[in-house]
Amino acid sequence: MQSHRRRAGIAVALSGITVIAAAAVTWAAATDNLVPTNNYTVGCLTGMSGGTVCRTDNADVTYYMDSGGPDKLEDIDKANVRVAIQEFHDRTDLKVSYDSSPTWEGDSETDIYYAEATVPGSDEGLTWCNDNSPGAFKCDQQYVRIEGGGQYTPGLSCHETGHAVGLLHGAEASPRLPNQDSRLGCMKKTPGFADGLGTNNRENINANY
Repeated sequence: MQSHRRRAGIAVALSGITVIAAAAVTWAAATDNLVPTNNYTVGCLTGMSGGTVCRTDNADVTYYMDSGGPDKLEDIDKANVRVAIQEFHDRTDLKVSYDSSPTWEGDSETDIYYAEATVPGSDEGLTWCNDNSPGAFKCDQQYVRIEGGGQYTPGLSCHETGHAVGLLHGAEASPRLPNQDSRLGCMKKTPGFADGLGTNNRENINANY
């Protein structure tokens, strides 16, 4: 992980005397919430029951939204995913593009697959690694599942996409934050309808990709 604080030395010539002024340059993120952290060192496991958060394997992220069959996204769901995805593309170092012909195997799998389907337990959304890649915390292809009935909001789409690139909840961050801390943006445990990435998540993504 990159250091959260850097120091820059500024030399100033004053009457023949060189003075070194130390200026602190601080990372804007309130906490480190991208795997691995000091409070989250679990390696990437595959399968819905794996229960781990994994990083996508590189900064070029492709995604596909199910468009046929029982798991397809309605037009409003697709629009909300695009709203969430646009911020990842525009405001981070990730380069996100839609893959209209998804690939499910090999070295160039589509990175994130979105489906609308029932999620086990009480949550409305779930992200898991379908195919992990070399590197303990990385995944080559991840599945995002969000329930229907209006649950595919921009905020929850941002939240699950955040998990797909390695972002964690506040309790797993370092230092830990309350899971509903506003500085977590859409990575609050229960995000608001229109929650976006926010500064903290953008800083973590850009520091790691």
